[in-house]
Amino acid sequence: MKPSVTYLHLLKHTPFFTNLTTEQLRWVISHSHEWEAQPGTVVAQCDGSAHGAASNQDMWILLDGGWQIEYGQQSYPAGHADAGKWFSAAVTDQTCRLVTTEHSYVMKIERADFDAMLEQGFAFDAHLDAGRRYYGDLLAAPAELVK
Repeated sequence: MKPSVTYLHLLKHTPFFTNLTTEQLRWVISHSHEWEAQPGTVVAQCDGSAHGAASNQDMWILLDGGWQIEYGQQSYPAGHADAGKWFSAAVTDQTCRLVTTEHSYVMKIERADFDAMLEQGFAFDAHLDAGRRYYGDLLAAPAELVK
């Protein structure tokens, strides 16, 4: 993946972030890393263990493009407006991969920074809830791992 610049005027139109204030968007920009990814790029992997899920809880947000979860012999695509627009290896103790399906822009937020955003009241609840349901059905996620 190639580092990319996050622009406030674009971020505020990204579905995951549309309910944030300008100040909150600036906080997100200063506490995250945006990446440009070509089709077929492995963004994240789940190693299939509870320890792996517990230790790799960084949040990935699909800003533009598409990605899919590869789990077992199946692929489950999502776009930036779908329930699967965010991902964390913490959603499962199954072996899986998160792979871009087209030219995409993705954002990585370290778990501690994401937790700080939640503590500050950033309006992510609807997106997180939709994703929890999606991943719960898809990957049989252990509830205690998905905050």
